[in-house]
Amino acid sequence: MSILQAIIYGIVQGIGEFLPISSTAHLVLVPWLFNWQDPGLVFDVALHLGTAAAVILFFIKDWLRLIKAGLTKPKSQDGRLFWLIVLATVPGALFGVILDKYMQDFRNAALIGVMLIIMGIILYTADKYSPNKIDIKETGIKRSVLIGLAQVFAVIPGVSRSGITMTAGRLLGMTRESIAKFTFLLSAPIILGDALYHAKGILHTHIDKAPFLTAMITAAVVGALSIKFLLNYLKTKGFAIFAVYRFVLGALVIAIYFIR
Repeated sequence: MSILQAIIYGIVQGIGEFLPISSTAHLVLVPWLFNWQDPGLVFDVALHLGTAAAVILFFIKDWLRLIKAGLTKPKSQDGRLFWLIVLATVPGALFGVILDKYMQDFRNAALIGVMLIIMGIILYTADKYSPNKIDIKETGIKRSVLIGLAQVFAVIPGVSRSGITMTAGRLLGMTRESIAKFTFLLSAPIILGDALYHAKGILHTHIDKAPFLTAMITAAVVGALSIKFLLNYLKTKGFAIFAVYRFVLGALVIAIYFIR
């Protein structure tokens, strides 16, 4: 893999992981559209390590505060939020491991195109017609469990982990900023766990360090910028622009699929 390709994959991962547009879908579509060789497991680990670093470092002060409160004052506001994040992590982590071996079955361009459109419509509808009143501090056990369960559908490329959790949060009445922050905090253990889980498969694999590190650093930098962008964007605007993007890209992918 060339350094340029590594940078492109890093940018795609950094944007797609945190915006509700599906990083998995884009990482499948990029080599499919440009006839590039599949980057493989090693590269997937590099990209996920990069975005894991981005979300952990971006919220490092929040994480230190939440972990401390969770371990020393579990009944406090921060302590409760910490354990709600842990609770919401369980379904996604559990089903991620169980369904991991079936992931390749979903990497079909036509299916991805369809899921991009369907989830775009659901995201737009949920955002437009749901109340915008529940703060992250009011998330509660029920909402945490439902948001955590929603992550299960993210195994399908085109759904998007951030997209499905933000959709679930909006359906449950959470404010856009609150569900975005909850999603980002929730993504840290999931992304890092996913990277470490797959890292065991490359322990005895030769790694070309230059593109590996390039992709990881690019994904980290772009990921941090994506988080900052979305948190600021959602202060005044909704998810409509992402729904439109998903619909246009999905239609384009389906058209190219049938033309080919």
